[in-house]
Amino acid sequence: MSRRVVGFSGNISRPSKTRNLVEAVTHAVAEKAGFSAETFDIENLGPSFAVTRRIDDLDSAASGIVDRFVSADVIVVGSPTYKGSYTGLFKHFFDLLDPAALRGKPVLITATGGGEKHALIVEHQLRPLFGFFEALTLPTAVFASERDFADGRLSAEPVRLRAAQAIEQAVNLVSAGPAVRPKVAA
Repeated sequence: MSRRVVGFSGNISRPSKTRNLVEAVTHAVAEKAGFSAETFDIENLGPSFAVTRRIDDLDSAASGIVDRFVSADVIVVGSPTYKGSYTGLFKHFFDLLDPAALRGKPVLITATGGGEKHALIVEHQLRPLFGFFEALTLPTAVFASERDFADGRLSAEPVRLRAAQAIEQAVNLVSAGPAVRPKVAA
């Protein structure tokens, strides 16, 4: 089985700057690490997702996405900023997961927002969420505001450099192998 990077975006509309950011980072990590890549968003989860209360209630398509997500070697996540936090359906996705499902999993955090005041979402909302799951969040997170995009694609050089730094951290971590990664109790 090939090693995989899976991206997940908490957006509910397409086209989406958030999904574009997550997808670009996911593919960059995969390309540099020699892994395969796939990216999903809320839309991919289909109609069963929004009304389900337990992971076992998801239809087979949504269940397959969850399985690919939790079994990935590296995860890239992103959410648009909504009222200072991640979207409700993004949180709902994680509410369905077993608390141990992401233990020790490398996670690269991204987010988008209307302006710089939303940048704290990565540190005050997303990082604690993955701390709950005992995931291995990378030190560098990537936030991009509306003005950092041109035609829906990331264009601002400072954000591109920050993304490159986070991508390099992810690649270095997975290239180091399990002997160098922190041991996680089962």
